Amino acid sequence: MEQSLLKRLEISANRLDEINKELMDENIMRDIKKFRDLNKERANLEPVVEAYQKYLKLDSDYKDAEVMSSDSDAEISMFGKEEQKRISSEIDQLIEDVKILLLPKDPNDDKNIILEIRGAAGGDEGNIFAGDLLRMYMKYAEHQGWKIQLLDENVSEAGGYAFVSIMIKGERVYSRLKFESGAHRVQRVPKTEASGRIHTSTATVLVMPEMEDIEVDIRPEDIQVDTYRSQGAGGQNVNKTESAVRMTHVPTGIVVSCQTEKSQIQNREICMQMLRAKVYQKFQEEQEEKFGNERKLKVGTGERSEKIRTYNYPQNRVTDHRINFTVQKLDRVMEGELDEILDALNHFDQEQKMLGESNANN
Repeated sequence: MEQSLLKRLEISANRLDEINKELMDENIMRDIKKFRDLNKERANLEPVVEAYQKYLKLDSDYKDAEVMSSDSDAEISMFGKEEQKRISSEIDQLIEDVKILLLPKDPNDDKNIILEIRGAAGGDEGNIFAGDLLRMYMKYAEHQGWKIQLLDENVSEAGGYAFVSIMIKGERVYSRLKFESGAHRVQRVPKTEASGRIHTSTATVLVMPEMEDIEVDIRPEDIQVDTYRSQGAGGQNVNKTESAVRMTHVPTGIVVSCQTEKSQIQNREICMQMLRAKVYQKFQEEQEEKFGNERKLKVGTGERSEKIRTYNYPQNRVTDHRINFTVQKLDRVMEGELDEILDALNHFDQEQKMLGESNANN
């Protein structure tokens, strides 16, 4: 193993020891944020240190095998050489695993998400496709054992949604779905098309990590709150009380609304969750633009030319254009079987990060 890599592993092991000692301090335990941050750091370091300990054991075993390979007894010598070969192969694989473990972590990977989908180009068909995408993500969430909460919706008369927003809660939701942001294109024959002509429509997807009060500072005086009567089905409560809430963040102009709950208090809480996520997203985009980093997965306006993925129904094909990845399983993908695509996107991201680290070290 390269000395630079070995040194990083040693530093990680020492840091883990420090964290374990800090967590025993009563003062740290009283500081909820500090206690939580240390536990999160420890969780990230533990697999790295486990890999380091495994490497030290393999390195020791390799040296023992090296001694055996030089033994005067031919049988012992042959066994030693076989062990050297086996251990060497394990070490090579472990080094590749360690390189991935040491890649910079996205601090939002462990978070829940707010997922927004909008019908874009294609009119009614774009809205119908937005509904299909919602069903696809909900199916995937169900497969993962995640929880889903409807936040806001604007149902299209023709079917689907002009806009829909949900929260997905579970283990490492953002890490799995963060690359889904962008314009998704569908090619198929709409049910309303009598001539059987294939139409192209789009819907946009935006994935935002859920933010807490301590992570995004939104001053109460910067929020304008309006209440109104909920629209659509919901019984007498919906029609008689102003339970729906609209919040405007004055400094940024961001507007969110919620009418899914009967209680105004609950709708206010949901609006704050959405507002924190959107304000964070805006600040992140501004920071990336300031430092000249190109956003690889932008939402844009939803025009057909801005596609990140195409769902071609006649060919049963799904193609992610960012990584030139295609599967002929559209029917299964729309039933929530997204892992093959998501894994390919994550592997590509890891490769790009590793390439960046390699270039930085050269």
